[in-house]
Amino acid sequence: MEHEAQVTRAWVLHPDIYGADQRREASFALEEAVSLADALAQLEVVGATVVKLPKAHPGMLFGSGKIEELGALFKSNDVELVLIDGPVTPVQQRNLEKAWKVKLLDRTGLILEIFSDRARTREGVLQVEMAALSYQRTRLVRAWTHLERQRGGLGFVGGPGETQIEADRRAIDDQLVRLRRQLSKVVKTRELHRKARAKVPFPIVALVGYTNAGKSTLFNHVTGADVMAKDMLFATLDPTMRAVELPDGPEVILSDTVGFISDLPTELVASFRATLEEVLAADLILHVRDIAHPDTEMQSEDVHDILNSLGVGSSAKKIEVWNKIDLLEPEQGEAIRARADRDDEIFAVSAVTGEGLEALFEAITKALAADKTEEVLDLDFAQGKQRAWLFKEGVVEEEIQDETGFHLRVRWTARQARKFEGL
Repeated sequence: MEHEAQVTRAWVLHPDIYGADQRREASFALEEAVSLADALAQLEVVGATVVKLPKAHPGMLFGSGKIEELGALFKSNDVELVLIDGPVTPVQQRNLEKAWKVKLLDRTGLILEIFSDRARTREGVLQVEMAALSYQRTRLVRAWTHLERQRGGLGFVGGPGETQIEADRRAIDDQLVRLRRQLSKVVKTRELHRKARAKVPFPIVALVGYTNAGKSTLFNHVTGADVMAKDMLFATLDPTMRAVELPDGPEVILSDTVGFISDLPTELVASFRATLEEVLAADLILHVRDIAHPDTEMQSEDVHDILNSLGVGSSAKKIEVWNKIDLLEPEQGEAIRARADRDDEIFAVSAVTGEGLEALFEAITKALAADKTEEVLDLDFAQGKQRAWLFKEGVVEEEIQDETGFHLRVRWTARQARKFEGL
């Protein structure tokens, strides 16, 4: 089959190390790793295995018997790439590639590949490049103590030797400096866009959640926008924003963000802070959960951890959206709906069928209305433009006129108050 020449046959391994992080059940972790691999079109996952380990072997990760057994498995299945769901040191990578005669990627390497495949905006592309270079730099430094060339994962070529390492490292550092410079220009442009948006008197509602929770599907349902919404991890990597008029509610800016994931490579957490800064500017955060996923509680914890690391504290206004109730067994679905009925901050919905969305929109309208404050403004007769704007916005509760001018009692959002300041 000619057209499949570009597809790489891959096998996913999840090392289940005794005594390591036991929060996530190994079978769920393996399933997620396979979904990660499926997110790359050029890979065909031909098998996946959980490998139980008493402890990680420093030089090879696995024991010699297990390496032999897996090697035979890979050979009989014509495997070209092994994906290990966890960290692999450069030394382990080199040794395993030699033993199995395959290419090898660890979890960080795989996520970087996906990010570079998915990034759409200029900023996203730059951030991914920087993260990939930082990752590659640490591997160069460590792997080269053996003075033997590590396979050129991200396109670095050349022969062994200390001088080559130095040259490669310098090339990476120069490239990082260039990228940082370009990124700061892009960030400045976004800063201007954000300031322009701050003047728009619309509240920002940000969708956040674990990857594949259904944020983009919900976003599309509400906005009618054709945001890439495939059943795929990391489908959205750049925030997409749309102005939307809620039914019987205010006009809001809805922001769809990149999906969160456990053990996100540190290089990427730093790089993608800017991508998630829309969340920091949000007036309301909708935490979308895949309530049908067996690991939904753990995913929810991961999302909260990342929000906390971004500086989005518990004071931020949040609504929990329990999505995908259409995928639950009838009895389970009823229990979830009953739980949501009892809790003001939980809404059971299906972004696919539209169930529960009406109640969610009402809650968003109510939550945003609670943000309004009352103030008395004194305007002189020359401020006709400002007075007209206040009436146009519908924020005037009462007006008294005397010889000094207009005295207005207004009820408005912080965003409207900022906009008024700029008039």
